Amino acid sequence: MIIIHAVNNLHTTLNRHLTPLIRQALNTFPVVVVTGARQTGKSTLIRELLTPPTREYLTLDDLDVLERAHKEPDALLTVNKRMTIDEIQRSPDLLLAVKRAVDRDRRPGRFLLSGSANLALMRSVSETLAGRAVYLTLYPFTMAERAERAMAGRWQALVDNPSQFEGTHPRFERLEETLLQSGFPPAALSPNPATRRIWLDGYVRTYLERDLQALSTIDHLVDFRRLMRMAALRSAALVNQSDLARDAGLTQPTAHRYLNLLETSYLLYRLPAYAVNRTKRLIKTPRLFFCDTGLAAHLAGIDSVADLKKSGLVGPLLETLVVSDLLAWREGLGARPDILYWRLASGAEVDVVIEQAGTVIPIEVKATSRPRVGDIAHLRLFLNDYGKAAPHGLLLHTGERAERLADRIWAIPLSVALGLDG
Repeated sequence: MIIIHAVNNLHTTLNRHLTPLIRQALNTFPVVVVTGARQTGKSTLIRELLTPPTREYLTLDDLDVLERAHKEPDALLTVNKRMTIDEIQRSPDLLLAVKRAVDRDRRPGRFLLSGSANLALMRSVSETLAGRAVYLTLYPFTMAERAERAMAGRWQALVDNPSQFEGTHPRFERLEETLLQSGFPPAALSPNPATRRIWLDGYVRTYLERDLQALSTIDHLVDFRRLMRMAALRSAALVNQSDLARDAGLTQPTAHRYLNLLETSYLLYRLPAYAVNRTKRLIKTPRLFFCDTGLAAHLAGIDSVADLKKSGLVGPLLETLVVSDLLAWREGLGARPDILYWRLASGAEVDVVIEQAGTVIPIEVKATSRPRVGDIAHLRLFLNDYGKAAPHGLLLHTGERAERLADRIWAIPLSVALGLDG
């Protein structure tokens, strides 16, 4: 526990790509809500946005403040100051008080709230701030943020014109080590793998014993922990709740409830299917993604490169890394594109589809440094099916060369896509 405490209190901070959008939102909306999984850096970020004495800071992790929020929520809100309130999901009563305060005074930037639960999925509070707030999600560090660049990947440039990157770029080195690392700031900034493992173990324990219990009563934490492991082993796979429940030794309704709780606390994401096709039968079941490759690997019992290479999870975890980066990129945009996947009933599948302003860009992710023409069969199928709506497709790989593999299909190094090429 001493090591975990030390890691959590590292003074090193990195700039976040979401900061400019939060500042912009505070100048426009009366309530800005920054949500995301526990330990993604929300508290650090919103503290950096404080400009005393114009903002007052409260955290509901302080039990005295939490008690006041339950007993006298309206009195807790300072009338003449803008307020920053951390871990707001712990007090639905205080959210109602915020609603009442905003209805009286809708000045921009009145409240900056943060929470470790998806308020839109919490029935008790989902309607409280409707029409009054803008919601932003802070994900774990992107690969570019880990490299001290306040950005997500170069996805917009790849959507617009991948040919601009033609040429040689740095390789995506140490693939397995990268997948075992975590984007949670305390783990990402920790000095060695052993410390990261201890931190991740403490993270899971704290989530089960504290954060989860604040969302719902769970009588059998061992069962929930087993479900987490089964889900981690399935990151990037189609959601099959029957199989998941069976392998975890749970009833299907219980497995369904547990998955929803993981999604509410931002540890899981369900990637929807792109289901626009008039002539072919499409699979519409979502795919399951963990929020962080390091956490997924740890839950799956994989803590070494040797274990990862034997596990068969290098490909799925690489897809998880890419999807996580895409979600972070999308969050920083005003007009957010849809991040989807595509699969035919025949089994043909494209890992990711970006749908933006009537354009669809299919993306395949390959854990190879030498992409081949045989790797692009499903991209070709997608491009043929969607014609002008799909101007080009992308094959992401770990090698050096950005080049055209075929008509309308570009091989792009992951170092470019993830913003690591300088």
